[in-house]
Amino acid sequence: MRRLLRLLYYVRPYWLQLIASIILMAMVGLLEAFRILLVSPIFDNVLAPTQHSNGIDLIPGSHRTFDLRHFVPAHFHNDWTVVAFALVATTAIKGVCDYLGTYLVNYAGFGMITDLRNALYNTILRRSVAFFGQHSTGSLLSTIINDIERIQFAMSTVLGEFLQQFFTMVFTVFVVIKLGGRFAWILVLFLPFIALSAKKIGGKVRTTTRKGQEKLADIQHILHETITGNRIVKAFNMEAWEVARFRGAARKLFRANLRSVRAQALSSPLMDVIGAVAVALLLLLGRDKIKVGTFTLGTFATFIYAVFSLYTPVRKFAGFNNNFQQALGASDEIFNFMDTQDDVKQRPGAVELKGFKDSIRFENVGFSYPDAEGVPQEILRNINLEIHAGEVVAFVGSSGAGKSTLANLVPRFFDVDGNYDGNGSRSGGRILIDGHDVRDLTLASLRSQIGIVTQDTILFNDTVRNNIAYGQPGVPDKRVIEAAKAANAHEFIERMPNGYDSVIGERGTRLSGGERQRIAIARAILKNAPILILDEATSSLDTESEASVQAALQRLMENRTVLVIAHRLTTVRNANRIVVLEKGTIADEGQHEELVGRTGTYKRLYDLQFVDIN
Repeated sequence: MRRLLRLLYYVRPYWLQLIASIILMAMVGLLEAFRILLVSPIFDNVLAPTQHSNGIDLIPGSHRTFDLRHFVPAHFHNDWTVVAFALVATTAIKGVCDYLGTYLVNYAGFGMITDLRNALYNTILRRSVAFFGQHSTGSLLSTIINDIERIQFAMSTVLGEFLQQFFTMVFTVFVVIKLGGRFAWILVLFLPFIALSAKKIGGKVRTTTRKGQEKLADIQHILHETITGNRIVKAFNMEAWEVARFRGAARKLFRANLRSVRAQALSSPLMDVIGAVAVALLLLLGRDKIKVGTFTLGTFATFIYAVFSLYTPVRKFAGFNNNFQQALGASDEIFNFMDTQDDVKQRPGAVELKGFKDSIRFENVGFSYPDAEGVPQEILRNINLEIHAGEVVAFVGSSGAGKSTLANLVPRFFDVDGNYDGNGSRSGGRILIDGHDVRDLTLASLRSQIGIVTQDTILFNDTVRNNIAYGQPGVPDKRVIEAAKAANAHEFIERMPNGYDSVIGERGTRLSGGERQRIAIARAILKNAPILILDEATSSLDTESEASVQAALQRLMENRTVLVIAHRLTTVRNANRIVVLEKGTIADEGQHEELVGRTGTYKRLYDLQFVDIN
């Protein structure tokens, strides 16, 4: 119920359309029940012309006369004409109400789903980097696309038909009770069987649907990996293996879907059996009622037809219940993502960082990642360091020493979590920018002061211009071109078929590695942030490309505070300071000439890269 109410929360902006559709669907149900009542005069008046009456009573035997002539124009007198007009007019009005009601309920349903999808995407996109490390791309795509699609189907198409069938059932029940009296209460005996079976089948459908969605997420994960990594798949001749892996996941989805179908398919035959037993019992008892004159043939035919009409919505309700259970099952994962407590949150009352003038200071900084079993694995500990404005500080060390992790703490991709003391408890650490703890700053203002160029260049399937101007769509083209020139990118951009309007493909696949990197540098130049993080920015380039990129980086680094992470020591020789990290701690610090003269990690790394071993 809590999940259902939460889903309905998103319908609030569309309450007017929803209420209008409910009223129109109620009219559809009322008119359908009215058409059922026309069966009696067809048998007793139209098909029995020798009988004469002063009126056409729609509900014989009731305390109040419902004369059909009151619902048609006064100039109609013939019984056939009255019934025919009522039948045609009722059907036409019902069709109009059905069309408008279906349109409005779908308007509300699709509008609600659009808002829910937007809210989910907004929530996921604002999650910390750790969130994306804990959830695969496939599972996130499955939730945004497939789970939302399940809810969309239930809250638009199914909801419209549900409202129509619900009101049809309500008004038809009124007809059955009015025509059958106490005789109609026999049907109540079957309600517990219907309710119990719907509950059990619905619960099973919800469970199997969730498992099916999980298997679908596995398929999407494999698709994402193999499509984005298609070159590696081809290079290692792994097509057959990946096809086998995909087929295995598809087989698991096939089995999960069959389990769901088995649960759903049971509801319709079960309703058929219950309905057949109910009708057979009514026919058995109704035969005697006709003999003693309690029912006319037309009245009993109307009664049986009304019971049969009840059977349709009751049978469909089992399917509706399955659809709604599927939607609720899908909503579990959606709201789980939306309710996940983020590791990096903006504090209430956070202040804006107006600019950067003084220094970045690391005080007793520690950080740990949870392993697969959730046990924290310490990556950084006891980091104490101050970087002054305008200073270029390079971080070097072996792989896994914590260089990139340390840099990622500055823009709060992760949060500092202090250090473990000898008793196993954790003491606090912090990172200060101009004296402000980064956790006390708004995320937007903090990250607006930081530019980033990484080894894994992230570009979008858009034009060159829009990639450079990412985050600043309204920037003048003149500034975009200036940034490209400063990044040594203008010449190769001009050689492209459409220049700055050329689409570069997903992740910039139509560009070389050096070209992609220079586009990323131009983007950072245009942002003009006072703090710059260069994370292995040239490690994957050849010598010629690296020379072009290095020249662009030198211009980018001018008058900025720069944190450089690099394996290649040639890229850090000119840094004001070099900080050597080893096993998560600062092992040494100084300039290149000083560190080469010492016996330590830096000297060992330098010898490995530049000293020939014969």
